[in-house]
Amino acid sequence: MVIKTNITEMLGIKHPIIAAPMGPFYTTELTIAVSEAGGLGVLSHTNLFGKSSTEELKKNMVRVIEHTDKPFGFNIRTSRLQVDAPGLCRAIPRFIRNNPKLRDQCIYAITSAGTPKMIHNNSYERLKEAGSNIKHFHVAPALWLVDKCVTAEVDGLVVTGLEGGGHQSYEKISTLVLIQQVKQAFPDTPMIACGGFASGDGLASALAMGAGAIAMGSRFIASKESEFHDNYKNIIPPAKAQDTMWVTGVLGPIRLWKNNYSLHHGVVSSKEEKMALEAQLTPEIALEDQKNYEMTYDGNIEDGAVLLGQSIGVINSIDNVKDIIEEIVKGAEKRLREVTANII
Repeated sequence: MVIKTNITEMLGIKHPIIAAPMGPFYTTELTIAVSEAGGLGVLSHTNLFGKSSTEELKKNMVRVIEHTDKPFGFNIRTSRLQVDAPGLCRAIPRFIRNNPKLRDQCIYAITSAGTPKMIHNNSYERLKEAGSNIKHFHVAPALWLVDKCVTAEVDGLVVTGLEGGGHQSYEKISTLVLIQQVKQAFPDTPMIACGGFASGDGLASALAMGAGAIAMGSRFIASKESEFHDNYKNIIPPAKAQDTMWVTGVLGPIRLWKNNYSLHHGVVSSKEEKMALEAQLTPEIALEDQKNYEMTYDGNIEDGAVLLGQSIGVINSIDNVKDIIEEIVKGAEKRLREVTANII
């Protein structure tokens, strides 16, 4: 049984499994591994250690096409506080357009943590005019943002609920409920489900609710090929679902593993309160927060910002990416057959 969906057909991938955006960390080797295994690897928006996010993304793209001929994608965080985002949204489509191999393989642009409109510029339109089949998806953790995405004419949505690691919304809606809301409001819009997925049962449930694929972050962090520090990876197999918490980061709500950093980090209750805090934000404060992610990348998991979702409660081992994808797909096929057999 091969699981074909509107997402696998749109993106030209074998399996309906996509790597979630995991910036600011590097995911180059992970992208290669996921794409080679039949899923869709996604390069992160990386700006660690003061490096140029534009140059880093270009370099990572070149490495990907040197090591796989499979489709892949990239992420740009388009928050109003992400000062490098407008430049990335212009430079990266232009860079792809000028490289025929990139133009063929880079077929997925995912924006997140801000507006879906930023990437819709002349550079992006010229890329498509040059023959690229690139598709633009935006991460939507709330129904009001889904409305904005559809109005902005995105090609699809990554619908992520409260369970997921990384950036969240103030509404705190679960993936289960949010997927149903989106299907009711926009039944024809292609959708990738994200937040809480790490097993075959999870993939089967997402497909049954109308998603065309799942995106996974924590499950791929716990892989042998990912660039994440071993200290980071080793948190996951013994962890419980309740070992993460919802706090407020620089770009808004974020789910992190419980440690010295997250337990002493503040929580704001509304977007209005967050915007009031942003008015007091200085470049120095933003840079100081960035250092906590750099600590994590270097292996300091007690004082760093460790992004993980509640799916860590169902991940029991660190495995090869190929084995992870094959196990999840086989598990989903088995579950879907069982469900079909039980319907009278």
